[in-house]
Amino acid sequence: MAIFVSMKIPIYQIDAFSDKIFSGNPAAVCPLDFWPDDTLLQNIAAENNLSETAFLVRKNDTFEIRWFTPLTEVELCGHATLASAHVLFEHLDFQSETIVFKSKYSGQLTVTKKDELLELNFPADHLEPALPPDGLISSIGKKPLEIWKGRKDYLLYYGSQEDIEEIKPDFSALKTVHARGIMVTAAGYECDFVSRFFAPAVGVNEDPVTGSAHTSLTPFWAHRLNQLSFEAIQLSKRGGFLHCQLSGDRVLISGKAKTFLTGDIFID
Repeated sequence: MAIFVSMKIPIYQIDAFSDKIFSGNPAAVCPLDFWPDDTLLQNIAAENNLSETAFLVRKNDTFEIRWFTPLTEVELCGHATLASAHVLFEHLDFQSETIVFKSKYSGQLTVTKKDELLELNFPADHLEPALPPDGLISSIGKKPLEIWKGRKDYLLYYGSQEDIEEIKPDFSALKTVHARGIMVTAAGYECDFVSRFFAPAVGVNEDPVTGSAHTSLTPFWAHRLNQLSFEAIQLSKRGGFLHCQLSGDRVLISGKAKTFLTGDIFID
């Protein structure tokens, strides 16, 4: 049984990959003085009921970072890292232009302030052609032209933006498919490519804007379009805009963020 220590934890809710509130992807950010029991972190994330809650602990000049969905800890999260950098720059008076985050699963990650944008530097995913796991195509409801798999997630390539817009997954069925996340993508009309991302297995039916998915999408489209820089739109209801660039074995993902609320969590 976990033992909780009485404490007050600051919390910020940030709309990431957007220049205005009520769009982009909302993430909670909780700066901590030390790492409490994992059960407490998971309970906070479940109570927040956002796609991710990021927790930070400062270690000298770097920040240890962890991300939790309402159901589980994840190995990498782009929008909550962007949100964390926004909190450090805008609310906690971080002075350097680059913040170094350290994740036990994804190594060193950086976020650099570049004019009005925050630029994530994440490891690029490596994708291979794949066969779909049982139930994937029927759960998505539309057959793709190609199927690829990265380290954790499947990428389904379609012929048009309309295909992406029209997809209506059966989330109860998709939750039983042996796949952490599924991204669907096609060329865009007003950008280089569009996408959507589904992850009911970890408690997120459709993620509004998924930075980590673009560590797969960027190398995929770099190979297909023979270019390194992209403008991308995630076609969720809230929508999000991302600037992506492949740089060797890293992906640079840039966007904006806006603060929605600040407050405190009281643990008795």
